Amino acid sequence: MRAVAGAGKGRPQRVVGLACAGLAVAFLLGVSLGVGSLQIPLPEVLAGLFAPTDRLNDLILHTVRLPRMVAGLLVGASLAVAGAIMQALTRNPLASPGILGVNAGAAFAVVTAVLVLGDPPLATYALFALAGAGLAGALVYGLAAATGAAGNSPLRLALAGAVLAAFLGALTTALLLLDQNTLDQVRFWTAGSLAGRDWELLRLTAPYMLVGLALGLPLARQLTTLSLGDDVARGLGQGSAAVKLSAAAAVVLLAGGAVALAGPIGFVGLVAPHLARFLVGVDYRWVLPYSALLGAALVTVGDIGARVALRPQEIPVGVLMALLGAPFFIYLARTRVRR
Repeated sequence: MRAVAGAGKGRPQRVVGLACAGLAVAFLLGVSLGVGSLQIPLPEVLAGLFAPTDRLNDLILHTVRLPRMVAGLLVGASLAVAGAIMQALTRNPLASPGILGVNAGAAFAVVTAVLVLGDPPLATYALFALAGAGLAGALVYGLAAATGAAGNSPLRLALAGAVLAAFLGALTTALLLLDQNTLDQVRFWTAGSLAGRDWELLRLTAPYMLVGLALGLPLARQLTTLSLGDDVARGLGQGSAAVKLSAAAAVVLLAGGAVALAGPIGFVGLVAPHLARFLVGVDYRWVLPYSALLGAALVTVGDIGARVALRPQEIPVGVLMALLGAPFFIYLARTRVRR
């Protein structure tokens, strides 16, 4: 595996970098609480957080912007860690919940739930999203494996994921066009958005993402070994089957929970892990926490941009992530996969 820019950095530099990334995320979260159709100065944001009153600003802060901020933090961290795990498992630099069709599978399942059940309970969204994410991931790997002995190669996995994502996206669009009520319910969500997320939806979806993080982060050492190949893992005495199963479960929980909460936001799981490896090398004990913070920062920046770009109107954060991620994907496709 090729060395990267951060490969030579020692533990103290990585710890300092992680702390700086945490401070940057904290700053962005503070900015996120203040911007929107109603601008709230930072001193008032801090006062409203620690000494809330019954003023309009404090009401907006606690009922609208604070849950939205937490949602962006969880969604960004979850998608980024899921992408890093997928890249380690498949040894595919293009792997991410969006590229390999996991997000599309979760979105299709949620739209199907709304169409069939009418107005299902919020908890149903998460369950359908998890099931759709898991089935889509299995289908992609099965499609790639069916193409021959090299079915798990990076290029074949990426092609299978792109085909499945396009197919499920077309089916999702067809379902929405067939039923106007379903379209009205989920059209903004399907573009990837944090608007309108409240504490109740967070309460129902956050446990899936938190369990996914708790399951995935401790696998960092084993993922580093797996990223070097199954033969290396076996040579070091590591049982790869159990690790892969645990890692796959973590990806389903992370991606499914994130999609249930915010819709299919793409490219976060692709961009953040590559930025993390550029900073700290290929050791997943550092890649995973860096990815979580960078993913949270990316989604928060995208959400801020979504609120201020056409203020007072708002565009979905998924649109901005696509504008950022598409050129990065093209760059990776032309460089890393060719290698």
